[in-house]
Amino acid sequence: MTPEHLALLTVGIFFVAILYSSVGHAGASGYIAVMSILSVAPASIKPTALILNILVASIGTFQYWRAGHFSWRLFWPFALLSVPLAFVGGYVNLPTHTFKVIVGIILLCSAVLLLLRPPGETNAVEPPRPLAITFGAGIGLLSGLTGTGGGIFLTPLLLFMHWAKAKPAAAVSALFILLNSISGLAGNMSSTRQFPTFALVLVAAAGIGGVVGSYYGSRRFDPVLIKRALAVVLLIAGTKLILT
Repeated sequence: MTPEHLALLTVGIFFVAILYSSVGHAGASGYIAVMSILSVAPASIKPTALILNILVASIGTFQYWRAGHFSWRLFWPFALLSVPLAFVGGYVNLPTHTFKVIVGIILLCSAVLLLLRPPGETNAVEPPRPLAITFGAGIGLLSGLTGTGGGIFLTPLLLFMHWAKAKPAAAVSALFILLNSISGLAGNMSSTRQFPTFALVLVAAAGIGGVVGSYYGSRRFDPVLIKRALAVVLLIAGTKLILT
C-alpha cells in the first residue's frame, strides 16, 4: 500500500468513526465500506475490520457495563455458539467474488437498517433460549466470515423482536461484537498467519474519531442527517462490491 493510499484510507476511517460514534454505532460496516470503496484487498479487509471492532467494542463494553445496562441472562444464549463459530468463520477464507457479494449484501442491509426507525420502547420479553442460541450461531459464523462482528444483526434483532430495550440491547451487542471479533481474528490469524500492519494506523484514526464523534454527537450533530449520509456511503460500497 502506497503512503498516499494509506493516508486517504486513514482519513476515511477517521471521518466514518466520527459519524458512527456520534449516533452510537460501533461502525464495522462503515469501516468495511471505506476499505471497499478504496479497493483494499479482501484478504486485508476482514482482519482489519475485526481489529477495529475490538477497539470500539472494548470501549462500548466498558461504558455500558459501568452504567449497569448489561444483562448476562440476555447475553449468554446468543454468545454460546456465536463465539466458537466466529472462530470458524474467521478461519475460512472465501473466494474473492463470494466474499464481495456477501459483504456487499450486508452493507446494503446495513444501509436499510440505518434508515429504519426503531420500534417504540415496550416491556421486553425474554427470548426463547433455543431460538436465541440458533440466531447467535448463525450471526457468529457470518460475523467471522465477513469481519462485521455481528452487532449489525444482533441489535436490530433484539429491538424488533422486543427482546430488549435500547440500552440493554446496545450493552449486550457491544460485548457480543468484542468476543466475536477476538474469536474471528484468532481464526483468521490461524488460517492466514498474516497481519495487516497498516491496521495499527487505522486503529489510532478510529479511536480519535470515536472520541470526537461521541463528544460532538451529543451536542451539535443531527443524527437523522448523519444516518442518511452513512446510508449513502454503505449503498455505494455495497453496490461496488457486488458489481465488481
